[in-house]
Amino acid sequence: MAVKKPMMRKAPAKKPAVKKAATRGKDLKGLEKKIGKVPKFFKELTTNDPEMFDLVMKFENHIWDDGKLTRKTKKLIAIAIAAALRDQHAVRAQLAGAASLGVTKAEVEEALRVTFLLSGMPAYVYGKAQLDEVMKK
Repeated sequence: MAVKKPMMRKAPAKKPAVKKAATRGKDLKGLEKKIGKVPKFFKELTTNDPEMFDLVMKFENHIWDDGKLTRKTKKLIAIAIAAALRDQHAVRAQLAGAASLGVTKAEVEEALRVTFLLSGMPAYVYGKAQLDEVMKK
């Protein structure tokens, strides 16, 4: 006769610890240094939903930290994707942060040409118009 093993219970998932407000402020400043302008709604999470803010910050840091791609390259990808989606807010937010990473207008124009190749003329024109308005050089 086989002996039955007792069933193992999974421990309940732990909620992440919520950081203090001062720490969240430092996190925002660090993120702005890494990627440039941080959207208003994200800043509002620090008080409206601090637990969500902490989770998103962990995710943001993982994505934007230099790895095989530099932050600058990732910013160009983000600009191209935002242009392809024709998301004015996202394009402007990404462009606003691009200069602080040393992204040039010529580099953005080249990224937008790739967007044109894959997403068509409207996406290119849309991104180029935002670029010309935000990076007036």
